[in-house]
Amino acid sequence: MTEGYATQRLDHLGIVAGICREIGLAEQIERIVGPTERQVSVGEAVQAMVLNALGFTSRPLYLTPEFFAHKPLDRLLRPGLTAEMLNDDSLGRALDILHERGETEIFAQVASHALRVYGISHRFVHLDTTSFSVEGEYDRPDEPGVIRITHGYSRDHRPDLKQVVVALLTTYRSALPTWIQALDGNTNDSRAFPAIVAAYLAQMGEGETPYLVADSALYSEENLQRLSEVKWLTRVPERLGLAKGLIEAVSAEEMQPAAQEGYRSLELCTVYGGVRQRWLVVWSASAQEREQAALQKRIEKEKKKAEKAWRALCRREFTTPQEAEAAVREKEKRWRYHRVEARLQLVAHYGQRGRPPAGAKPQRVGYRWEGEVVESAEAMAAAQRRLGKFILATNELDEGALPAEEMLWAYKGQGVGPERGFRFLKDPWFFADSLFLKKPARIMALVMVMGLALLVYALAEHKLRSALQERGESIPNQVGKPTQRPTMRRVFQMFEGIDVLLIPAADGVRQQVLNLRPVHRQILRLLGPHVEKCYQDTS
Repeated sequence: MTEGYATQRLDHLGIVAGICREIGLAEQIERIVGPTERQVSVGEAVQAMVLNALGFTSRPLYLTPEFFAHKPLDRLLRPGLTAEMLNDDSLGRALDILHERGETEIFAQVASHALRVYGISHRFVHLDTTSFSVEGEYDRPDEPGVIRITHGYSRDHRPDLKQVVVALLTTYRSALPTWIQALDGNTNDSRAFPAIVAAYLAQMGEGETPYLVADSALYSEENLQRLSEVKWLTRVPERLGLAKGLIEAVSAEEMQPAAQEGYRSLELCTVYGGVRQRWLVVWSASAQEREQAALQKRIEKEKKKAEKAWRALCRREFTTPQEAEAAVREKEKRWRYHRVEARLQLVAHYGQRGRPPAGAKPQRVGYRWEGEVVESAEAMAAAQRRLGKFILATNELDEGALPAEEMLWAYKGQGVGPERGFRFLKDPWFFADSLFLKKPARIMALVMVMGLALLVYALAEHKLRSALQERGESIPNQVGKPTQRPTMRRVFQMFEGIDVLLIPAADGVRQQVLNLRPVHRQILRLLGPHVEKCYQDTS
C-alpha cells in the first residue's frame, strides 16, 4: 500500500541548510536584531531567502511559498514552519527590520563570525563595485539612510534602466565576502571608496587590519590622504604624467625577472599626494601579447575611419593654404596612431569651360589636398613601449612586510575575488537579476541577503575543496575526471534528484532519503555533521 506516502524535494538544499546551521546564520541575525515576536523570526526569514536564492530556480521573492511547497522545511529550517508562512508579506517585513537595524552592519557581523567558525583569516581584502539594474520608477523623495535608485554608469550596458550600485569586499583569491553595501545608482567609485573602507574598518574594531586591494579608481590625491589609517595596494592610473612616463621609459629588459613566470618588475619609491609610497613597474608577457592584439584592432579600426575622413577632406576646396592646413590639423587631432602625408594643390578657376587660352589669368584660386593616411612612427613606437606594463603602488614602505613579489601576487587576486562574487550575484539563475521590490530600503536589505547567499555558497566550496586536498581525495568533474577543486554549482547539480520519502507509521511519519549514491555520501562526509544531518533518515 502506498496510501499516505509522499515525497519532498531535497536536492542540494540540505547542503545550504547545513552550512547555515554551522555558522549559526539565523541565530546570529536574531541575536543582533533582538526579539520581534514574529511567527517566522527574522533569522528564519533570511535563511529561507538564502535557500530560495541558492535554489537556482530564478523565482522572485513573492513566489517563495511556491518554491517551498514541496520541500522538507523541517530539515531546511525547523519543524512547524509551512510554505504559506514564508509569504511575501512576512519576508518583506523581515527586510524592513533588517534595514532598520542596519543591514550592512548585520552582514559584517555575520560574515566575521562565519570566518571565525571556519578559522579563515585574511591578509588582503579586495574592494570593487558593480551595478544592478532595477525595474520601476522609484520617484521617491530622499530619505535619510536610504539609497537613491537612479540612472548611472551601467556595467550591464543598460543605460535605459535605473540601477543600484553594490560595493563588495572579499578575502584574497576567493569570493568569500566580508562586506557588502548598497549605494546610490549614480555612485562614483573614486569618491565612494574611502567611505566604504572607513565603515568597514569601524565595524572590524581594534586589531590588525588586512591590506586593502583595489583598482585604480582608489588612486587619487584626496583618497590616499583620507586612507592614512589603512595599508593599501592599488594600480596607478596611467593618466598620471609620472606613471605614463615611467611605462614608456622603462623597458622590460631593464626590469628584474619575477618569481612568477612571465613577469618582470622594477621597484622604486616616490611621493604622490603628499603620501610616501612604493611603486612597482610590472611587465607581463601574456598581457603584452593580449594588448598587442587589441592594439592592432584599434589601429585597423582607426585607419578605416581616418581614410574615410581623409577622402572627404580631399574633395573639399579651401580658399587659403592656412584654412586647408587647419582642417588637416583638426582631423589629425582625432587620430592617435595616424597622420597624413599630403601635398597642397593649387586649383585655378577661369570663369569659362574648357582649356583656358594662353596667358589667361584665373578669376580665383583654391586649394585641395592630395596624399594618403600613414601610420605615425612616433605614436606607434610609444604604443609599443607601453604594451604589457602597469604600475602597482602601496603605502607599505617596509619591503619585508610586503615584498614586491607579494604585491604582484596579491593584486592579481583583484580579478578573482570581487569579480567572481559579482559573476555569482549576476547569474541569471540567481534571484538578484530581478530587483523588483518597491521600496529602496527593502532593496538595500535584499542586497545584504544576496551577500549572505554568496557567503554560504563560498564557504561550502571552501570547506569541500579544503577537505578534498587535506585528505587526498577527489570527486568527478563535469567530464568525469577527478578534481580537488569542484565548484559548488557542479556539486549542486550532482545532488539533483535527492528526495525525501514520507512513510506513514503508527507512531508518526518516518522519513527516508532516496537516491543517495556513494559520491553523495563522500561529499556529505567531507562537508561535516551539520550537512550530513540534513540527509539522514528519521524514524
